[in-house]
Amino acid sequence: MKPCLLIIDLQNDFLAPLDASVVTSLIASVIEGTEGAQLHPDLEVSKNDVTIIKKRYSAFFGTTLDQHLQEQKVDHLVLCGINTHACIRTAAIDAYQRDYRVLLPRECIGSYDDEHARVTLRYLDGKIGRVVGVEDVVEMVRQDRRPKHI
Repeated sequence: MKPCLLIIDLQNDFLAPLDASVVTSLIASVIEGTEGAQLHPDLEVSKNDVTIIKKRYSAFFGTTLDQHLQEQKVDHLVLCGINTHACIRTAAIDAYQRDYRVLLPRECIGSYDDEHARVTLRYLDGKIGRVVGVEDVVEMVRQDRRPKHI
């Protein structure tokens, strides 16, 4: 098992305490290079981390993500971030279509739209990936074992 933690859209604008209607308008307008597009300061970034700028919901669309993962021989993706019903969902589906095993730790993904997030997780679980707890991901990595569910 060669996992990679993929953290999606934890930028300042998306994490600010804003009304859902404001967040919806921001999704289309986070501008590269602005303060709002910067990674949230509480997110620790190491020198080995790779940042990939995406311009659509999926982290794979029009980026070098797949190439980077292949070079690193990654076979499992642990998806964390926001928004479950949009960016997490499309990244999970695109990862699945590229034969990556997808893990979705429920404590590490979120959305401003609870209803669509629930529907998305129900759809993804067992088909595209596996919704698991953080403790399950940690245990799988420690034991270097593949999840049986996907």
